[in-house]
Amino acid sequence: MQAVRSVNRMPCGTGKRRAATMKYKPTTLINLLDNAISQYPADSLISAKKDDAWSKTAMDSFRKQINDFAVGLYVLGVRPGDRVSIHSENSTRWLICDLAVLSLGAVTIPVYTTQPGNQIRYILENSETKIHIVSGYQLFRNTGTVISSVKSIKTVISLEAPRQEGLKNYDGVLKLGQDQLGKEPGLLKDLKRNIRPESLATIIYTSGTTGTPKGVMLTHNNIASNIQASLERVPFTMEEIRGQNVLSYLPLSHIFERMITYMYLVMGARIHYIDRLDDIREDFLHVRPFFFATVPRLLEKIQTGIKLKGQEFKGLRKHFYYWTLKQAGKYDPENPPSGIGAFIYRIADKTVYSSIRELFGGNLRGMISGGAALSPDLFRFINAMGVYCGQGYGLTETSPVVAVQNRELMRIGSCGKALTDVKIKIAGDNEILVRGPNVMKGYYGDPIRTGEVITEDGWFKTGDVGRMDSDGYLFITDRKKALFKLSTGKYIAPQHVESQLESSGYIEQAVVIGYQKKFCSALIVPAYANVRKRLGREGHVPDEPPNDDRDVRELIQAEVEKVNKNLSPWEKVKKFTLLERPLSIESGELTPTLKIKKAVVSEKYRKEIEAMYEE
Repeated sequence: MQAVRSVNRMPCGTGKRRAATMKYKPTTLINLLDNAISQYPADSLISAKKDDAWSKTAMDSFRKQINDFAVGLYVLGVRPGDRVSIHSENSTRWLICDLAVLSLGAVTIPVYTTQPGNQIRYILENSETKIHIVSGYQLFRNTGTVISSVKSIKTVISLEAPRQEGLKNYDGVLKLGQDQLGKEPGLLKDLKRNIRPESLATIIYTSGTTGTPKGVMLTHNNIASNIQASLERVPFTMEEIRGQNVLSYLPLSHIFERMITYMYLVMGARIHYIDRLDDIREDFLHVRPFFFATVPRLLEKIQTGIKLKGQEFKGLRKHFYYWTLKQAGKYDPENPPSGIGAFIYRIADKTVYSSIRELFGGNLRGMISGGAALSPDLFRFINAMGVYCGQGYGLTETSPVVAVQNRELMRIGSCGKALTDVKIKIAGDNEILVRGPNVMKGYYGDPIRTGEVITEDGWFKTGDVGRMDSDGYLFITDRKKALFKLSTGKYIAPQHVESQLESSGYIEQAVVIGYQKKFCSALIVPAYANVRKRLGREGHVPDEPPNDDRDVRELIQAEVEKVNKNLSPWEKVKKFTLLERPLSIESGELTPTLKIKKAVVSEKYRKEIEAMYEE
């Protein structure tokens, strides 16, 4: 796991949609969220961490700031259908700005803080953004030249006290709204009444792993329907989560975390935003979250740390520690242990698993993983720890959830069943097709690419390859475009191999290569910190970076061979090259959502790849 001058004048159609009976009636995000926010206790808080300091916002102040900021934007000229971009780290003010924009019937344009300047310019120009909101001086200093070159932008607002001339102040915009509401107290209510379920809520520009980012147009009801259907799959009751702490670390610029944040508001949870992952262990202990959304990479790092922790023990204690982790590898949530197995599990839970839960703050009941597939090993491991860990499937174009697990729909390797009101079918070439109220309106200003992915009767072509079992569980194989064929004629799903390689505690990143070649090879970035710990214990500490070190290569070779044992003959990685530094967003090798740009990586390391295939 994603600009219109008026919401009533869309530049591209999507064909006729087949009428269907829906459980959830079309509604707007504002109707859904206003009702939820009004029910929060006045003393409830939303917290955000920035530069190691936590700030708290009471719900009565949160509600008032949304209204004041919305009308302040109106005074600055924002009207229904106008676009307002937000370029900021996660924060309470990010959410306030977003809800304020939606309250006007205007359109939010999220921008990743990691996005390069050329992409930011394209997004702002393509969407015809009118107002640009930036978190503060640092981001503006890096992008000010880009922003000033976009002719449609009339005003730039800083969420912090501006240190640059020409920027509006967040507090100043609030004051504009307060003054206007004093003159026209019914203004905002009138604007909200004119918002329709089919009104455009946001344009989210996809990461662009293969080309120019596409502006995904999502309506109010696209997202509202997804919230309502997703709430059915939450692994606890509304009463259980109301008033509980939840942690938010994934970027709000991504529809996954943004939609889940809306769900938190509906459920009455206390949201805690963090702006970076550097201190997430301390943040877990501070927040003591009840629930959070994540991607597999964070869980892989946690699992690796837990496994490596056992290396610090000796003798019987070490053997016992790894015995309990081995039991976790056998866990199946669909068939929990019974009899002697349940007795063994209780021993493991009391002695080891309970202490692992304390790493998350000791109050964690569940998490949901998206963005990429959870490996079966990781899925078993987290659930065995006594923490519900489900996974879902979706795309930006589907608002985003298509299918997701809950406690009754957990099947290893699957992402659960389709949401209520969402239909899934598998095409003849195994591509996953989706239809429902969550499917986007289209790509902004791009009827050709819209027509390529949405059929006349409303089926969205996901570009993902998968299957459904006889019980309706969905299984994802890979991206359709990611599949490649060896010169032998065998097809390879690289993500499957890459995820197994990256499950090793000594491999940070892996890119599988092999298009029109005789065999699979890989570019591998070792997890150098863990490699040094391992080799240091054996009396050898490699140089920095140790990619050419014989001991490092032998260690990685052993990890590759472990993975190869579980692969088909044609999937096995026959050769690999170690890279000195991780692939990154800054170098253009990763998208803002940390997906690998295969074309960029293949070109950048063309010589290294060719060398692996020399006779």
